[in-house]
Amino acid sequence: MIEGHGDDLYRYSDIKMNFSSNIYNGTDLSALNDYLCTRMDAVRSYPEPSAASLERMIADECAIRPDEVMVTSGAVDAIYLIAQAYRHEGSCRIIQPTFREYEDACRVFGYQEREDGALCWLCNPNNPTGSVMPVEDVLSLARRHQLLIVDQSYEDYTMAPLLRPADVESRDNIILLHSMTKRYAVPGLRLGYITASSQVISRLREQYRPWAINALSLEAGKWLVARGITAIPDLPSYLAETERLRQALNKIEGIEALGTQTNFFLCTIRQTTASKLKEYLAHEHGILIRDASNFTGLSPHHFRVATQSPAENDALVTAIMSYALHQLN
Repeated sequence: MIEGHGDDLYRYSDIKMNFSSNIYNGTDLSALNDYLCTRMDAVRSYPEPSAASLERMIADECAIRPDEVMVTSGAVDAIYLIAQAYRHEGSCRIIQPTFREYEDACRVFGYQEREDGALCWLCNPNNPTGSVMPVEDVLSLARRHQLLIVDQSYEDYTMAPLLRPADVESRDNIILLHSMTKRYAVPGLRLGYITASSQVISRLREQYRPWAINALSLEAGKWLVARGITAIPDLPSYLAETERLRQALNKIEGIEALGTQTNFFLCTIRQTTASKLKEYLAHEHGILIRDASNFTGLSPHHFRVATQSPAENDALVTAIMSYALHQLN
């Protein structure tokens, strides 16, 4: 199900630069680490059955009610929960190319994919393209489906306007997914949350298991929300560096780097496959990229990169240029 996911660092022995994960990797987590060391006794007791204390904090931050928030064990957990809770609707539409887990979750629970499906899944900002659908277009999409699920996991990685939790609290057919993993750069904690009307949240809670959020993740989540500091300290500069990297890659013969509104973007390579380029970069330069060929609708020539430091970005451009020149000769 998750096979072929990005950030497969475990497959390689000597990766020095990781462009395959979209999560910002320059965050200093030392203060969080120090705090969790003081909370290790929490593992001696059961955590809250439904992470209610963290949900109240998120509700205050979003200016909505606690019964309009539901914390989950990462956004992927929320995806499978929604697919389970609405499985009797029977049909779905997935705006492709996009994150594979919507498709996998719908298959697990027996949905038929149709253009007029009852459930519609939208990733916004979209992974892997980095594009953002305007708010009015999202609302128009909601009017054409019984339920629209908008995965906003990368909402802190763009400056484009997006739906806010307060925008959907009175709408019974829109669910927003949010990722604390992305916001705070803590993928190992597996924390995410859903915002929706209280009626939708109530339906989802009926299907959810107790104690889904472990005690240390809960402690970390509350500490992070209380401080309100996101992973990326200077988003405008980071996105400007993304554009610089994209333009540099576009100057390499045989490479096309597509436009984006986030910190990551799709590329194509003409002379060979993304898989071969990935293996070359990993073994010859210690650089890891994302082979994007397993996204529905993409080809063996697609790969994705996420912006790193300027020096690392320059190293990627040099390495791909050397590979492209080798392919031409």
